[in-house]
Amino acid sequence: MKSLIFLFAYVCIALTPCVAQSGWTMDKSHSSIIFTVSHMVISEVSGRFTDFDVALTAAKEDFSDGKIDATITTASVTTANERRDGHLKSNDFFNADSFPQIRFVSNKFEKTGEKTYKLFGDLTIRDITKPVAFDVTLNGTIATQRGTVSGWTAVLTVNRFDYNLKWDRMTEAGGLVAGKDVTITVNAEFRKQQS
Repeated sequence: MKSLIFLFAYVCIALTPCVAQSGWTMDKSHSSIIFTVSHMVISEVSGRFTDFDVALTAAKEDFSDGKIDATITTASVTTANERRDGHLKSNDFFNADSFPQIRFVSNKFEKTGEKTYKLFGDLTIRDITKPVAFDVTLNGTIATQRGTVSGWTAVLTVNRFDYNLKWDRMTEAGGLVAGKDVTITVNAEFRKQQS
């Protein structure tokens, strides 16, 4: 009788579908994290981070259960202007010496259309953590000789004052020299890890 019960339990376990998480590694040479902010009210200035890592895991083929864990090195900020970059690394903005990383950890990846998603999670800058939601587009997934590759674009606008990026010099006309709203665009290419 015991052997029959054991056999039944073994068959049930064997027939239970396994949901395996698929890991995706970011191809940094084909990815970027760019930010844009208004300058003197009348124009925009863009910059980027050169040192970052984003990990993607998902069990479902449509990525609707996807999870993201991202880190950015604040000292890697560049706007192609050495003096401005030094200012951005100072305590007026990122304070890169005291707060070396920006962190994002997702808690929900909601499919909103055939190739669109809302990515919810917590963004931490200068040790201040706030909930945010990226608008995400799946640009496509293809099979290559080196494995499966998936391309994404994610966009988020944040108020930099919410994270104590506090520099607030005004123009003569009364507007901020550097605007409060910062648009972050992540262009990400991931390669599926071989099992």
